[in-house]
Amino acid sequence: MVTGTRPVALRVAYDAAHGGRWTSLRGGGREWLWRGPEPGRHEVRPDGAFVDAGGLEECLPTVRGEPDHGEVWSRPWRDGGPGTAVLERPTFTLTRRITDSAGVVAADYLLAADPGYRFVWAAHALLDLSPAARLDAPAGTPTRLHPEAAALLPPGGWPAGEPWLTGPWPAPAGLTLDTFGRDDGTALGAVLLDCARVQVIDGADRLTLELECADQPRGTALWRNLGGWPANGPYRSVGIEPMLGAAFDLADAGPSDAAVVPPTGEVTWRLTISAHRDH
Repeated sequence: MVTGTRPVALRVAYDAAHGGRWTSLRGGGREWLWRGPEPGRHEVRPDGAFVDAGGLEECLPTVRGEPDHGEVWSRPWRDGGPGTAVLERPTFTLTRRITDSAGVVAADYLLAADPGYRFVWAAHALLDLSPAARLDAPAGTPTRLHPEAAALLPPGGWPAGEPWLTGPWPAPAGLTLDTFGRDDGTALGAVLLDCARVQVIDGADRLTLELECADQPRGTALWRNLGGWPANGPYRSVGIEPMLGAAFDLADAGPSDAAVVPPTGEVTWRLTISAHRDH
C-alpha cells in the first residue's frame, strides 16, 4: 500500500448467462468498469462476432485470432455454487470462483484439460478512466507492441514479417504508453512480459491488479484505444488485462509464449484486485 492512502472496499457483479462477463467493479462511489456502446450483447450466440459491451470479458484459449476473444465469452456458464461459475467445452473445463467479502476481489480459476493443452487467458478488463490516468508498471519491463503500432512508427520502424516489436516500458520503440491523455485517433495493443502486478492511478484513486500462477508465463496486456477503433465508428476504450501467456493470438505464440497444461491435467491461478484512495 502506498503511504497516505486508505483501502477502498470493492464489490463485483457478473453475468454467468452471458459469457461470465464481469458487469461491475465498484467501490467508494466509483464504477471502474467501462460500458461499451455496442447493443446486442445478450443476443450473442456461440462463435458469433465479438460484441464490445465493456466490463471484463474472460478470454480463453486466445484473445485475438479464432475465435475472436476466445471461446468462453459468448457461452453461458452454469452455476457451480456461491460465487462459482463453470464452463465445459470439448477440450477443457474452466471453473471460476469470485469473492469480495473482505473488500478485495479474488477470482480463483481452475482449468482442466489434457496434458500439453496450450492456451492464452486474459481478464479483458475495460476500465472507465479519465484522460489523466496512468498505468504504473516496473520501468524497463520488456513490452511487446503488436502490429497496429507499426502505423505510429517512422517508415521502416517495424521489422518486416515479425508479429511484434519489443522494447522497454514505458516507451517501447519511443511510444509512450503509461499515460493515456485525450483521444488522438490511435489504437494499439501491447503485452508487458513477466509483469504480474500493475497499478492504475486515476486522480486520488488507485486500482491494483495482481496475477498469481505457478510455472506459467504471466504478463499484463494493454489495449490503448484512444478513438482509433473500430474504423466504422471509433470510440475510446482502455483495457488493462492480466494474462497467462505472452501473445494476444495463440496462433502466434511460440513455445514459451503460451500456458501449457502439465501432466496433472490442471492449471490454477488467482487474480486479485484491490483499490485505494489518497487521503
